Amino acid sequence: MATTARGPAGSRARDVDVPRPRVLVLGLDCAPPSLAFARFADAMPHLSALRARGVWGPLRSVVPPVTVPAWACMTTGRDPGELGIYGFRDRVPGTYDLALVDARRLEAPRVWDLAASVGLRTSALFVPPSWPPRAPAGGEVAGCFLTPSAGHAWSDPPALKDELTARFGAYQLDVEGFRGGEPARLAREIRAMTEQHLAMALHVWEAHAPDLLFAVTIGPDRFHHALWEHLEPAHPRHDPAHPLVQAGRDYYAAIDAGLGALLARCDAATTVLVVSDHGARTLHGGVAINEWLIGRGELVLHERPAQRGPLAKARVDWSRTRAWGEGGYHGRVFFNVRGREPQGVVAPEDVPRLRAELVEALAAMRGEEGAPLGHRVVVPAEAYRATRGNPPDLLVFFGDLDQRALGTIAGTNELDAAGRAPLFHAGNDTGADAANHDWDGIFAMAGAGVDARGYTEGLSLYDVTPTVLARLGVAVPDGLLGRDVAQDATTHAAEIA
Repeated sequence: MATTARGPAGSRARDVDVPRPRVLVLGLDCAPPSLAFARFADAMPHLSALRARGVWGPLRSVVPPVTVPAWACMTTGRDPGELGIYGFRDRVPGTYDLALVDARRLEAPRVWDLAASVGLRTSALFVPPSWPPRAPAGGEVAGCFLTPSAGHAWSDPPALKDELTARFGAYQLDVEGFRGGEPARLAREIRAMTEQHLAMALHVWEAHAPDLLFAVTIGPDRFHHALWEHLEPAHPRHDPAHPLVQAGRDYYAAIDAGLGALLARCDAATTVLVVSDHGARTLHGGVAINEWLIGRGELVLHERPAQRGPLAKARVDWSRTRAWGEGGYHGRVFFNVRGREPQGVVAPEDVPRLRAELVEALAAMRGEEGAPLGHRVVVPAEAYRATRGNPPDLLVFFGDLDQRALGTIAGTNELDAAGRAPLFHAGNDTGADAANHDWDGIFAMAGAGVDARGYTEGLSLYDVTPTVLARLGVAVPDGLLGRDVAQDATTHAAEIA
């Protein structure tokens, strides 16, 4: 599809017959190299062809490799501490509560804001976090899966919602019950959702002709959490004869068909990137972070509940509690610091000692059979360039993402004869889940100004924004992490470890 140069967004400058640089970014949430670049590569001929004529390799995610901070970091060039976003949910100041993160927490300009600031037309579709939607002048944003419902005003400007709904029906934000739902139903619904997202992206690319389109589908993430055992032959429950094994291959083929339709409408002046925010791996159970803290005397309850439940509903004795945790793909540990928390008991000068004690104890934790578990413990103040907002005091990656962190409190009905709660569990405590996140996602890029360099190591999620801006001819602001992949072939693994 031929495109022409034009004036700034919203202007009436006369078009001239000169191809203008455009960039199309397709984000596949949670897509791992093991599938997109290996096991299902033969089912993805368009992605394979893109790789053959450009640059591709594993894309190192952020700490933590979680959807909301990862996409936020990718599209701003800032780390989680600078953004003050440490997970799906972050601390509510002055309380012991956590609340969902949304786009209002994201103050740094995103790559489409930077492009729009110099007069380019931009479209951002479903990129977390983008609820509530907030578009730059002359641009458009469609909200991500964090949108409360398809009935909400999920686009800015509102006309985009009306246009897409009229053409594609109600926006499929997410798939209900992707943890624990009927597998065949989930496979069908996740594929239908993904195909709708890709069709919407194609329509916007053609009908609105943005200089930059950045579109993400949450579909792969949902498919992996619901059906990973059918995708990964090494999974303990994998059955090669199960019909959902073919459904997984067909799903990735459907993604590739959507990519092919987009590529067919790109001219020689267009650069295409296919990226993911993190990867996926087999989940081998979980560690009950709050039970571990209870066992050490760091977290104290007035009484244990009769049935398992979240810490938020337990009767915590904050006057004797020094630390508590939050579960998820990774664990977060918070200290009950005097002057910071409502009922803080840890003196600020004692925080370094408590932190060192817990880092050492977590790193030394052994499994039920006595083998080291290889937990990775990160101190945010040491990992990030800044720590805005209310950061956790520790980030814990159990088994370096081999296991989840389980934040629930066991009920009295689960205690053993000595009154102890189980520390290790075979699965997730918040719903069925066969996969955890992994450190490496995917990166593939080809098009204008991109050499066929092939497989490249040391790629970082932070490289995406500088690379996109450079392809559009937009100056990269000072202070951004990452670099233009097309111009810098050197690896920088130490910088992104």
